[in-house]
Amino acid sequence: MRPPSAFFSGPSASLRLGAPVPGGAPPHGHYFVPIINISRGFSALLHPCSLPPPPPEMMPYETIAAAEAALGRNLTAAETIWFHYSAKMPDSLLYFHNYIFLFIVFTLVPLPLAVLELRLPSALVPYKLQPMVQLPPASFFRCYKDVLRSFLLVVGPLQLFSYPIIKFVGIRTGLPLPSAAEMAAQLAVYFLVEDYGNYWIHRLLHGPWGYEKIHRVHHEFTAPIGFAAPYAHWAEVLILGIPSFVGPAIAPCHMITFWLWIILRQVEAIETHSGYEFPLNPTKYIPFYGGAEYHDYHHYVGSRSQSNFASVFTYCDYIYGTDKGYRYYKAHLAKLKEQ
Repeated sequence: MRPPSAFFSGPSASLRLGAPVPGGAPPHGHYFVPIINISRGFSALLHPCSLPPPPPEMMPYETIAAAEAALGRNLTAAETIWFHYSAKMPDSLLYFHNYIFLFIVFTLVPLPLAVLELRLPSALVPYKLQPMVQLPPASFFRCYKDVLRSFLLVVGPLQLFSYPIIKFVGIRTGLPLPSAAEMAAQLAVYFLVEDYGNYWIHRLLHGPWGYEKIHRVHHEFTAPIGFAAPYAHWAEVLILGIPSFVGPAIAPCHMITFWLWIILRQVEAIETHSGYEFPLNPTKYIPFYGGAEYHDYHHYVGSRSQSNFASVFTYCDYIYGTDKGYRYYKAHLAKLKEQ
């Protein structure tokens, strides 16, 4: 059974017990604690304070009855499944599930459109954003092979080395499981935080040095496809991965929420790189959501693009004026249709 963790799973989930005072043991109950103040943004400061012993993260009980006695209620069906699945599994292995999920999502989600585009391209032409561009099968296979290599050589080691950070910020694996409302609120924070950080990093990568040395690899696909969402220079994979961890650091969550966050972010990236705009796409009803058409323009312009840097939403481009080229382009197309 997993030993107790040094994280709170209750209201004080943002506090983690740290190392004792250097040079000797601290007075009873004194620890260094990183404090995350969400109202002022993300900041981690070390302060000594008195704390009672923390409860364990995954409660070390051998039976469901013992776990229910500790919670003071019956476990839900989901909590029962989670207990049986994770009670004897190391947290590091639970975290490594992200790697498996990323591989499955990357392989399966773009596959239906790729098969249709290669087998029945005429059926998708009305929805293709750049219909004049038809990539051969070799381009799809090369893209998948190169991204798979990046997964093995970059994403895999990143998963291993980032595990201590995940534990430090307070990602928990125990009971109780988070409610649907809690998960939705945390995911909203993660998307907003990641989008803002990604905007500025992406914008910097479009500078002369950043583009020529790093970002031009991603823009090899001027007409993007779903498999090309994570197609990038290894340095870009690392740099643009940072904002994905900032949200969970600000608002620590359960591991299940973290899994869902990684999966949804990957699915969103695949959708915006799909190269297609379908009329019944449910993402059209998400406020300020960019989508495939919005990001396709960024790839279409290529190295000269100083527009549409946002990864998910459009508010940063609007606030900082980096959507002017796209708005002019859309207005021009509207006039042509009227004529």
